[in-house]
Amino acid sequence: MAKRDLAELRIPADSTFIPVAKRVASTLGSQLGLSLTDLDELSIALTQACDSASDAADGFGGDHDLKLTYFATNRALVVDVDLLPAQHQASRHSAEAVAKHRELVDVEMQRLAYEMIRCFVDDFRTQIEPRTGQVRFRMVKHLAG
Repeated sequence: MAKRDLAELRIPADSTFIPVAKRVASTLGSQLGLSLTDLDELSIALTQACDSASDAADGFGGDHDLKLTYFATNRALVVDVDLLPAQHQASRHSAEAVAKHRELVDVEMQRLAYEMIRCFVDDFRTQIEPRTGQVRFRMVKHLAG
């Protein structure tokens, strides 16, 4: 699997910035040859992933950013969504913030959000570090053919 970095985007963890992330994904996906249907599906999944990461940020309190990393393999467009503390904040969440977040998470809603993402991409993985609260989503959309 030859990996080719395409773009990196850092935006505030706020739903008003999600269209920027979608535009980048659509532009890159189009250049790689994804169909219009695949681009629409990727946009839906990316919106849900960014919303889920933003919800996690709300639970931790303070300002957070989303770092989106877009890269291509021989057969796919891959988008990683990482929740990060804003650049001016400490890089780790306190134990109290992580515990508070766990109390606020509606596990069933989170599960449904993840299942929805899985419906629209070919591979979806989550990585949530319980001690630090670091959140990462990886979405893969395979190229046709």
